[in-house]
Amino acid sequence: MFKKKETLVIAFALFSLFFGAGNLILPPLLGFISGNQWFIVTLGFCISAMVIPLLGIFAHAKLQGTLMDFGTKVSPTFSLFYAFFIYAIALALPGPRTASVTHEMAIQPYWEVSSWYTSSFYFILVFIFAMNRSKILDILGKILTPAIILILLFVIGITIYSFPFEFGTTEIANPFTKGILEGYQTFDAIGAVVVGGVIIISINLKHTTASYENKKILIRNAGWLAGLALFLIYLGLIASGALAHSIFDTDTTRTALLSGLAKQSLGNIGNLFLSILVGIACFTTAVGIVTGTADFVRSRFNDSPLAYTITAIVGSVLGILMGQFNVGYIIAVALPSLMFIYPITIVLILLNVVPNKYASPLVFKVVTMTTILFSIPDFLGSISATAFTANTFSWIPLQQHSLGWVLPACLVFVIANVFINTKST
Repeated sequence: MFKKKETLVIAFALFSLFFGAGNLILPPLLGFISGNQWFIVTLGFCISAMVIPLLGIFAHAKLQGTLMDFGTKVSPTFSLFYAFFIYAIALALPGPRTASVTHEMAIQPYWEVSSWYTSSFYFILVFIFAMNRSKILDILGKILTPAIILILLFVIGITIYSFPFEFGTTEIANPFTKGILEGYQTFDAIGAVVVGGVIIISINLKHTTASYENKKILIRNAGWLAGLALFLIYLGLIASGALAHSIFDTDTTRTALLSGLAKQSLGNIGNLFLSILVGIACFTTAVGIVTGTADFVRSRFNDSPLAYTITAIVGSVLGILMGQFNVGYIIAVALPSLMFIYPITIVLILLNVVPNKYASPLVFKVVTMTTILFSIPDFLGSISATAFTANTFSWIPLQQHSLGWVLPACLVFVIANVFINTKST
C-alpha cells in the first residue's frame, strides 16, 4: 500500500495538470454574468469541468494503459484516429493558450515585450521540463501545486470578504446548460484522458513493483482529492465574479475581470500574486500536455526516446507559434472542435467507468457512433450554420442547448444493454 503522503503528492500533481488557463479565467466571468443564479451555473460548470474529468481519472485507474485503451472496444482504428485528434487539439489549442494567458496577465502588465518572446521562452522551459520526465511528478506534486492552491485560496478568500454579499440579476437564459458548455472550454475532459496517462506512466516509473490494485486505489484516492480541490476553487472563483457584478463594466473581458478582482481585493500586490499564480498554473498544464503527447507517440514507436524528443520539440514549437495569439481568438477557434470531440470524450470516459457487463464492444460501438452522429449539428452550429441547424435539427431533444447528443446516447446505451441481456438469457 502507498503512504498517505504519496496519495497527496499524486493529488497535487493531478490538480496542477488540470488547473490551467481556462480553469482560471473562465469561472469569474461566468459568475459575473450569472448573478443570483451563480450556484446553478457552478453545478453545470462542475459537471463538465470537474465530475467528467474525475471520472476520466477513474477510467485511467481501471485501464492503467494509454489513451488508445479508451476507444479500443470501438475498434483499434477508431481508437488511433481518436487519440490523434485529441493530442492534435491539445497541442494546438489548450497548450498554446496557457502561454497566451501568461503573456496577457503576467507579462504584458509589467513589460512591453512581444508575445513572441513570451511564448518562445515559455515553451523552451516546457521542453526542458518534458525532457526531465522522471522528475515531473515530484516537481508538480511537492512544489508547484501547493503554491497554486495557497495563492488561489488567498485571493478568493480576500475577494469574497471584501465585497458585499449581494448578487445581481442573471443575463443567462439557461444557467445550468450555460455552465456545462462553458466547462467544455476548460478542456478538462480532454485533459483527463491526456494527463491521466502522464500520471500512470509517472507512477510506473517511480513504483515499478507496485501491484495493479494498489495503483488503482492510489489513483482513485488522489482523484477524489483533486476533484474536491477543483470544486472548491471553481465555487470560489464563480462566487467572486458574481459578487463583483456592480464593480466592472458589463463588457469586461475574462482576463480583465480576473485582474480587476485581484486588484480590488489585494491592491497592487494582488496583480503580483495573480501573475505568479497564472504563470505557475498555466505552465504545469502545458508541461502535462506536451509530456502526455510525447509519451503517447513514444508508445507507438516501441518506446523510442527519439520519438519522445521529436514530439516534445514539435509540441513546443507549435506552442510558440500558436501561443502568440490572444486568448479570445484561441477560445473562439477552439469552439467547433470542442463541440464535436467533447461529447465523444465524455461518452468514452463514462463507458470505461461503468462495469464491464454494461460496456461490451457492441455497446461501445453503437453508443459512440450515435454520439458522433448527434454531435454533428452542434458542430455545424458552432461554425455559424445556426439557421440551418435550428431549422433542420430542432426535433432533437436538448438541441437548442447544444446538447442534442445526450438523450440519444443514453437511449441507445439502454437499448443495447437490454438487447445483450435478452440474447444472453
